[in-house]
Amino acid sequence: MGSKVALVTGGTGGIGTALCHELASQGFTVVAGYNSGGNHEKAKAWQAEQAKAGYTIDVAYGDVSDPASSEACVNGILERHGSIDVLVNNAGITRDSTFRKMTLEQWDEVMNANLRSVFNMTRLCIQPMMDSKWGRVINISSVNGQKGQFGQTNYAAAKAGMHGFTKSLAQEVASKGVTVNTVSPGYVLTSMVAAIGDEVLQKIASTIPVGRLGQPEEIANAVAFLASERAGFITGSNLAINGGQHMF
Repeated sequence: MGSKVALVTGGTGGIGTALCHELASQGFTVVAGYNSGGNHEKAKAWQAEQAKAGYTIDVAYGDVSDPASSEACVNGILERHGSIDVLVNNAGITRDSTFRKMTLEQWDEVMNANLRSVFNMTRLCIQPMMDSKWGRVINISSVNGQKGQFGQTNYAAAKAGMHGFTKSLAQEVASKGVTVNTVSPGYVLTSMVAAIGDEVLQKIASTIPVGRLGQPEEIANAVAFLASERAGFITGSNLAINGGQHMF
C-alpha cells in the first residue's frame, strides 16, 4: 500500500501552500484543491512552482460550494490515487460588510464557500474513511469564529459553524478510527496579508500578545500533527493558533 492521500481544499493559497508542503514533507501524497474562478493555467503554474521547490503535489479543480463540482473533484482524485485519507477543509472567502449593509448575496456566498463546502466535501470522503477504519478531517476555521469581528457576521457565523460540525461529526465517527478536529488561526502573514502595508500590520501585531503575526508554516505544523498517527486520541477539538489574541 502506498502513502496516505491528503486533500487540501484551497490548497494553492497562502496557508494552503504551507499545508501542502508540510503534509508532503511528512510523507503524504498531497492533492491541492483549487477553484480560482476556473483558472486552470494559474493552478498549473502554481504546481510547477512547487515542483521547482522540490514538492510533488497533484492539483484538482472543484467548486467546493457546489455539490456536483465537489463530487467530480473527489471522484477524479479517487481515480488517480485510490483514496482520500486526510481531508483538510481549508477553502474559504470573505465578503465583509457591516450587517445592516450586508446583502443576501454576500451572506450566501460566504456561507456556501466556508460552511456548505465542509458539508459537500466531508460527505463525499467520510464513508470511505470509516470503511477503512482510519481517517482525518481537519477544518480550518478562524479566531474570528471564536471572538467575532466587526463587519464579519457572515464570516464569523460560518467559521463558528465549522466547529459545531466538527464536534458533532467527531462523536459519530470516533469508533471507526476517524478523527475530526478544527484549527482556528489568528492573523497569519501570507503574501495577501503582507500587501496591506507595514503600518497596518504593526497595528494588528500590537493587538497580539506575542507581538507578531503567525507564519503559514506554524498553522501547517499543527495540521500535519493532527493528520498523523500520533494524534489518534485527539478528536472534536478546536486548536487556537492566534498568538494569544483570543484566550478562553
